[in-house]
Amino acid sequence: MKNSPFFNSFKTPIGYLEICANNKVITSIMFTKSPRTPSNPNKITNNAINQLKKYFNHELTKFDLPLALEGTIFQRKVWSELKNIPYGKITTYKEIAERIGNSKAMRAVGNANGKNPIAIVIPCHRVIQTSGKLGGYSAGIDKKKWLLEHERKLKK
Repeated sequence: MKNSPFFNSFKTPIGYLEICANNKVITSIMFTKSPRTPSNPNKITNNAINQLKKYFNHELTKFDLPLALEGTIFQRKVWSELKNIPYGKITTYKEIAERIGNSKAMRAVGNANGKNPIAIVIPCHRVIQTSGKLGGYSAGIDKKKWLLEHERKLKK
């Protein structure tokens, strides 16, 4: 990502995550096929990795990380609403569209969801179709299923 001189990767139970940041904020957290080496971490990327490790170990349900979201006004509105979905809960594309004041924008919400640059921390994996089907996930539906099940286990 532009203006993101710091980055670090780590292996999760479902693949590698790469965290990119500048001096002040995280600019992206994305699944990758392998770690980028050599890494160039800073305190922000290290803090994100620590919190994500706690998430994967069932020790953290809410993230406290500085984020920068680059996208359209609509995308940022959707991503902001996604942050309000509680851990272990799911909602639908339609419900998100209604919450942002545009009940007919379900498809646009799905598109914005798919362009979310901050995986897991902005929980786009918690959004499903009105029919109950999972819908898509840019990192792969298998990862979405895993993340939802992971959160259900702690909730129990």
